Amino acid sequence: MTEPQTSGDISTKLQRIAELASKAPEMTFRSLAHHIDVDLLREAVRRTRKDGALGVDKVSAEQYAASLDENLQALLNRAKAGTYRAPPVRRVHIPKGDGSQTRPIGIPAYEDKVLQRAVAMVLEAVYEQDFCDFSYGFRPGRSAHQALDVLREGMMSMQGGWVLEVDVRKFFDTVDHAKLLELVSQRVRDGVLLRLIGKWLNAGVLEQGKLYYPEAGTPQGGVISPLLANIYLHEVVDRWFERDVRPRMQGKAALVRYADDMVFVFEQERDARRVFGVLPKRFERFGLRLHPGKTRLVEFRRPPLRPQGDGKGGPGTFDFLGLTHHWSRSRKGNWVVKRRTADDRFRRTLGRMHEYCRAHRHDPVQAQQRALSQRLRGHYAYFGVPANLGALTRMYRAVRATWRRWLNVRSHRAHMTWTRFYELLERLPLPMPRIAARYAS
Repeated sequence: MTEPQTSGDISTKLQRIAELASKAPEMTFRSLAHHIDVDLLREAVRRTRKDGALGVDKVSAEQYAASLDENLQALLNRAKAGTYRAPPVRRVHIPKGDGSQTRPIGIPAYEDKVLQRAVAMVLEAVYEQDFCDFSYGFRPGRSAHQALDVLREGMMSMQGGWVLEVDVRKFFDTVDHAKLLELVSQRVRDGVLLRLIGKWLNAGVLEQGKLYYPEAGTPQGGVISPLLANIYLHEVVDRWFERDVRPRMQGKAALVRYADDMVFVFEQERDARRVFGVLPKRFERFGLRLHPGKTRLVEFRRPPLRPQGDGKGGPGTFDFLGLTHHWSRSRKGNWVVKRRTADDRFRRTLGRMHEYCRAHRHDPVQAQQRALSQRLRGHYAYFGVPANLGALTRMYRAVRATWRRWLNVRSHRAHMTWTRFYELLERLPLPMPRIAARYAS
């Protein structure tokens, strides 16, 4: 994720906070709210998406911008005076996976997004100096692909080991509010900022006309939620691993975390089992639960250069950030860690493609081709890692077949034979699978 360019004055202001935080890692910041002014709010507006769905107040970014300076000054006055009222988040549900389940999505009011962005910018200047290097989720200048590449390189240098695949059950819905505010106040004790965070945590959710107040969880869809999640997991996992776990291990140990997705890697089985045994208790101390069926220990040692015994019982596989990691031979015959699209992510993506084709089958064919092409390019951009061309090709062929199927049922007279469909693809081609540009030689 690349952080947008910031104006000079704002950049200098945030840099001063960051330098102070870096020089004084034990310092508690008691006065930060004065850094939030109209200029910072204007920068927050620049960084906030303008095309999102409307919140409960039905005010669009365009409408808000019509009287921007007046609106920002009024927002600043309310925030500083303590009279700002965080509006409820409008919740909708979108299909999840194969469509049999849904995922709740929160839609905050636009003004709320702006204020959350401004507060997050100030807090980020402090906490970016504290966060560990193996944390990659929702941080400036860091990405999921960096986490994946660091994990692969670590596995290769360690020649494999034991992987502890961790799944936190409904993390963003179960974060303890009191504990979160306690953790934030260990580093930031500014009354204005703490009050705002408390209001966002307790703002409520509006769903199908009913308002209710969850007792746990971070703001649904909130701009500040990822940062609050990182603050929480920095204490729950990262500092604990650095301070208490790694020094006690007999062999090498590593952690790679992207928000609430994380994997531990151990050189020694004994170390892995020790951590596997205490990990649920560690999470329970902070009100979190691990998914018993998805949190598992995987033997992932590099296979011998020459097969031994009957060749059975080879190394296992594990999933991280939508990719299945496995050992395979390179062209030179060496064992290397390769990655392929995880089965559940493949099915989920194909399910969304299927749903689009079904819902838009009567749209102009050119519009369908543009939409499907855009979706395929996005898929290739994320999953186009080396050695995954086969899975990309399967996706391309499956989408192509799905498109033909729904074009075929547009009407009784719209029979789309494969011959006709291939002629269509010559005029309106779908993008061919490719490895992402960042890996191209």
